[in-house]
Amino acid sequence: MPSIKPNLRRGVAVEAARQLAPRMTALAPGLTSAFVRQALSRAIHGVGPLPGAAAAAEAQLREQRGHVDKAIHEVIENHVRYAGVEGFVTNIGGLVTTTIVAPANITGLALIQCRMVAGIAHLRGYDIDDPRVRNAVLVTMLGQDNVTKLVKKLEIPAPPMAIATAPEHDPTLDQTISNAVAQDLVGQVIGKRLASTIGRRVPLVGGVVGAAADGFDTWKVGRYADRELLPRTLR
Repeated sequence: MPSIKPNLRRGVAVEAARQLAPRMTALAPGLTSAFVRQALSRAIHGVGPLPGAAAAAEAQLREQRGHVDKAIHEVIENHVRYAGVEGFVTNIGGLVTTTIVAPANITGLALIQCRMVAGIAHLRGYDIDDPRVRNAVLVTMLGQDNVTKLVKKLEIPAPPMAIATAPEHDPTLDQTISNAVAQDLVGQVIGKRLASTIGRRVPLVGGVVGAAADGFDTWKVGRYADRELLPRTLR
């Protein structure tokens, strides 16, 4: 029989994360919904030495000799690795450094996942400069379970593909989607920090948990994007 202690720790961490997440914008004013849009823009256009989503996806497509599904697989695997490294580096300090380092973890994870999903959308024939597609990219980052719940509660109108292919862009969705993604990312980061520190006050453990959590979460988002964003055009 599995021990209940890990599940208990996780439950405590999740509940605490729900309580702390709304306060993070006060602790770190940059973590408003605007940072989600900034991350998306940087992911699509590129930042520093990091090429934009479409350019990176096209590089993978060339490497895979034009095989779209194989290129998407590589895009996901690459970004899972990026997320693992980023999660390790920004979670070494444990809970005590949350208000200092967590904003970097959150914005880094947003950039990585935005870039991955936008790259997948590009490979499937979507125009990632289209505001409908950009909203779909962000909704995909919420994950299938969260999207299903939000659709049932009428907080968002439809799953990602339906948003991407809607007859026209609904500007009122922009803020709603950005807020939902921002809260989800904040909750993820705080939750894993609490999970790594409850009963384990070894800083290195936080880095390991952060790497595993960010990598796994990114893999799940990538797989959801792969299933959800069906091909729009034939190459």
